[in-house]
Amino acid sequence: MEMEKKIKAGDVRAASRLIRNIEDNVPEAKATIKHIFHYTGNAQVVGITGSPGAGKSTIVDGLIEASRKRDKTVGVLAVDPTSPFTGGATLGDRIRMQRHAEDPGVFIRSLATRGSLGGLSKAVGDAIHVMDAMGKDIILVETVGTGQQEVEIINHAHTVLVVLVPGMGDEIQALKAGIMEIADIFVVNKADREGAGKLQRELMIMLDMSPIPPEGWRPPILTIGNSFKPEEFERDIEKLSNNIYQHYDHLVSSNLIGDRLRRRTMHELNEALRSSILEPVLNILVSTGELDRMVEKLLKKETDPCSLSEEVARKYLQGCI
Repeated sequence: MEMEKKIKAGDVRAASRLIRNIEDNVPEAKATIKHIFHYTGNAQVVGITGSPGAGKSTIVDGLIEASRKRDKTVGVLAVDPTSPFTGGATLGDRIRMQRHAEDPGVFIRSLATRGSLGGLSKAVGDAIHVMDAMGKDIILVETVGTGQQEVEIINHAHTVLVVLVPGMGDEIQALKAGIMEIADIFVVNKADREGAGKLQRELMIMLDMSPIPPEGWRPPILTIGNSFKPEEFERDIEKLSNNIYQHYDHLVSSNLIGDRLRRRTMHELNEALRSSILEPVLNILVSTGELDRMVEKLLKKETDPCSLSEEVARKYLQGCI
């Protein structure tokens, strides 16, 4: 099919249109994803997560440049808050990374969360497949920054960076198990600020108290200085880039890359089952008014959620209950 050929050829316009259609749930987009899926699985996917204002976009911008110096092609998915007026991303594709916009080896795309939890849009998985099929060597996924819900990125990325900033309450945030457990690399950004040393020490204490991961990788704690000091910033970003590739090499050499791929594949299958089975049933319940009637029954305590869900399953999923 024509769209498939354009995606494989790296056509940016075709890829942008396909990702937009994925976000809008256009049926033709799902058909295209089915065809290009066989050409995926070659890109290295890096997730960048952390609180809003932590400087994730600045780090992504630096990593783009570091990857291009290695002659790597780069795809960037920036998951942004949803506009209440258009339903689109409130931050444009190239506002924060404009200097790379004209580089043919870089493709940057913003996605709106559209109410999705986990700091990620539902379209992220398929958008990663699009960039992978385009032949991008490395795909950087920047999450929207919604605190504890950021853990969903682990279902998509080979390597997860958790970006923390001194003076923003990250000392407390870092104590939360969800963020702690998903990090492959900790990044203390804006390390010239007061409190950076304290944050590093607390992270080291937490790592010392944590059991050694089964894969034998102890997350390094890296610092990024002032981005307005180009030489220092570039040196810090280069060190971060090296650690990202070292982590990926570690996964491959220790045969643990398969575990990450299995987790990602299981997540994608769960999402596909939800899309093909649950969502159509919910749409029927909403359009017929049955969902509202069920809610009223629950409010009046005439039944319970388990009984109602079993009733729906018997009606729409014959043989399952």
